[in-house]
Amino acid sequence: RMPASLPEADRRHRASAAFSLSFLSLVFSITAFSSSYWCEGTRKVAKPFCTGESKGDLCIRFNSPDANSSQAVQYIWETGDDKFVERKFHAGIWYSCEEMINEEGEKCRSFISLTPASDRGVLWLSIVAELLYVILLLTGNILMSVEMCYYSSVIDGLKINAFSAVVTVLAGLLGMVAHMMYTTVFQMTVNLGPEDWRPHTWDYGWSYCLAWASFACCMAAAVTTINKYTKTMLEFKHKRKKLERSLKIKYKFPDH
Repeated sequence: RMPASLPEADRRHRASAAFSLSFLSLVFSITAFSSSYWCEGTRKVAKPFCTGESKGDLCIRFNSPDANSSQAVQYIWETGDDKFVERKFHAGIWYSCEEMINEEGEKCRSFISLTPASDRGVLWLSIVAELLYVILLLTGNILMSVEMCYYSSVIDGLKINAFSAVVTVLAGLLGMVAHMMYTTVFQMTVNLGPEDWRPHTWDYGWSYCLAWASFACCMAAAVTTINKYTKTMLEFKHKRKKLERSLKIKYKFPDH
């Protein structure tokens, strides 16, 4: 009895492993998609003039009653890097935010509006691909949970297993394309975007890493599901051959 229950237990373990990886992928993808930390960096901007009692390193004290004169502007650009301040910023698929000077909080703008007109189509394709990626991951999760909780026969289980494997593989491919398209769009925006947004230094943030971790979990779930399907099929064929052999023996040597 013990050996007969082992394949079933192994199938259960593989199914739960695939579901866990797929669920983790779904959580990572939703978190990354809704956040604005795909890229982080700094922008170098000219310090504003000190107004009223404000003073310190974040503003320029200019001894002139006319602070808006062209002479004042010239003064900023001629006095070197010490008259500039670096502002932190972070950007995602939906919006880009940067910290305020002399104020608390952040100023946010739509990332779509910052993207060059020639690349907006690619960004929209990336957004659609990301949404489809999330939908397919959710579908794969539902199928895997149905397979784990209930199926009437091995054949039904195999059908659900095959469908969830196809859905998960498609999700992984869409996720990879979506992430790569966004990477291209962001780099183009850095080079050709508005002057008042272009970063001085930048790097990929935790959301970007989370998006690729989601892709890795998705592909691991797909491989586990395909492996489970293949192993179940081989076991099923082996049992059928065994049964055919025993029937042939019975036919040749019937019991008297």
